[in-house]
Amino acid sequence: MIISTADQRMAVFHGATVVAQYPVSTSRYGVGDRARSYETPLGIFTVASRIGDGAPEGAVFKGRRRTGEVISPNAPGRDAIVTRILQLRGLTGGAAHAYDRGIYIHGTPAESQLGRPASYGCIRMRSRDIVRVFDEAPVGTKIAIIKTPIARVLARAALVQHTAQNRGLAAN
Repeated sequence: MIISTADQRMAVFHGATVVAQYPVSTSRYGVGDRARSYETPLGIFTVASRIGDGAPEGAVFKGRRRTGEVISPNAPGRDAIVTRILQLRGLTGGAAHAYDRGIYIHGTPAESQLGRPASYGCIRMRSRDIVRVFDEAPVGTKIAIIKTPIARVLARAALVQHTAQNRGLAAN
């Protein structure tokens, strides 16, 4: 998975093929990994834990535990963590504090804000989208959060693959 703060999108890959893309919201405070900064960290992460399997869409979580409340998308005045949580652990320097900071990929009732920076550091998704991603992301799944647009990453990957193929032809 790749999350682009430039695009406010997540791309899900199987091998080198993009199989799904989803709108997200990253931090309204920018990118970084400082404590109490509310920024979205950049780097490579792994899914450290999965919370909410089987919960209904809109189920509210507080302290990573279900409260029993269920709210609908775009419920007024709500900024809750809902539906599912993928807790992230940073594997690179720019993401080293993500786990301690409580950086998650999670559902949000504020679905109308997706596609633009609106969170307090986490990656927000539609409830139906986080259910799909959750089902495909076991503990240990690698995730990159980058500033680069996804299209640029895909173009670079295609160029690398094309160059490798041409080198293989030249060797024959």
